[in-house]
Amino acid sequence: MSFLNPLSSLFGTTSKIEIEPFLAISNGKEVFVKGRVITLQKQSLPKAKNNSLSNIWAAIRRYSVTSIQGIQVVVSSGGKESNVMTDHDGVFECLLPYDGERKVNFHIDSKEDEYNAVPTQLKVDLIEADHALISDIDDTILISHATEIGKKFWLSISKNAYTRRPFPGVSEFYHRLKVEGGNEVFYVSSSDWSLFDLIQDFLEYRNIPLGPILLKDKHINLKNIWKSGGGSHHHKSDKIRFLLSFYPEMKFILFGDSGQHDPEIYSEIIKEFPKRIKAVFIRQVNKKSEEIPGRQKMKDELGFHFVKSTEEAIKIAESLNLFHL
Repeated sequence: MSFLNPLSSLFGTTSKIEIEPFLAISNGKEVFVKGRVITLQKQSLPKAKNNSLSNIWAAIRRYSVTSIQGIQVVVSSGGKESNVMTDHDGVFECLLPYDGERKVNFHIDSKEDEYNAVPTQLKVDLIEADHALISDIDDTILISHATEIGKKFWLSISKNAYTRRPFPGVSEFYHRLKVEGGNEVFYVSSSDWSLFDLIQDFLEYRNIPLGPILLKDKHINLKNIWKSGGGSHHHKSDKIRFLLSFYPEMKFILFGDSGQHDPEIYSEIIKEFPKRIKAVFIRQVNKKSEEIPGRQKMKDELGFHFVKSTEEAIKIAESLNLFHL
């Protein structure tokens, strides 16, 4: 059985499949695991000197992969094993008991592995911090112009992890929150999993603290590439709720922007978990930020801080003692 369309080989996609593990995070009791299964792609490493044409070609290859639905992935760690089926978007997830083992193993069920997918591993990230930052990505740390579809689309295909630009001050702010404030850092975004490696490379290259990344499960391909990062953002609130439930003793700082419903999402979270949120920062990305429904109530009753720059957020964080354990 072939998963490929006639042009796939041209775009660097083979008839083999691969397991892409994204997450293996533990709260000391369980390990939450997430990944996907896709057609194997031949992708060269991005470089800062790549021109727009090279980046566009890389984007075409990135989105030419096919997600593999309905295949059994065997996930194991420390003698415990779970067989999990990939969904419509090729995504799988499961919970395993945590017994101190710091690696999770992945392979395709031998009954189905006619494609010789290579088994892989992922290190378990045991998170024991008392505090954490949950950060959006687009227009919060990464300049994306998410409210302008044309600009956003051009940026997403013509730039790469090394040529995309962060907002000034983000590296300093997040490092201070992590090192001085003892905050773990989580990233929750409406970008799809096809951008996982790009986001990781961007964070590392721009010296922004790495941390677990939770993205949208929707598979984006060449037919709907322009929808990447768009559509419903309900998954963001679901993933934030999951983190608050998975780490029930942890308190959180939320940092988002005014362009993609973050204020509304964060308001819901505060109402559901009123004693768990230490502070909320919203980056104002355009003039319409002043017109957000309920903005004044968010500031007065929910403790929102609307900021025009990262430097402003740093000053507020200092006044709230967020950099002190």
